[in-house]
Amino acid sequence: MPSLFSKIVAGEIPCAKAWENEEFLAFLDIMPVTPGHTLVIPKAEVDYLFDIADPQYQRLMLACKTVAGKLKAATGCRRVVMGVWGFEVPHAHVHLIPMNDLGEFPFPKREKAAPEALKAMAAKIASA
Repeated sequence: MPSLFSKIVAGEIPCAKAWENEEFLAFLDIMPVTPGHTLVIPKAEVDYLFDIADPQYQRLMLACKTVAGKLKAATGCRRVVMGVWGFEVPHAHVHLIPMNDLGEFPFPKREKAAPEALKAMAAKIASA
């Protein structure tokens, strides 16, 4: 079954298209964190961002850079932040969010990790 985003690519569901080329599409998020919050997706459906083949992944990041420049120019924001959650829709997508201050982003509560926990996790990642 096609994802919601595949239906947008196919024109079955409307979107506020901000940019596209033959391989990628950028459109405004319908539940924006800030005005201009944009999603950049590959037109080919891939569920998990890191399953995208390296050459296409690199082109996706370049597409995000292009759209971020346009987004910064259009909104006048200080920065465009990038996020990948990957759980909302089973179709790889990158969030580009224009921001002027870190307080505009709804980060979850964070606590400082113990040095021992950091060392243990770093070792686990390194050996994986």
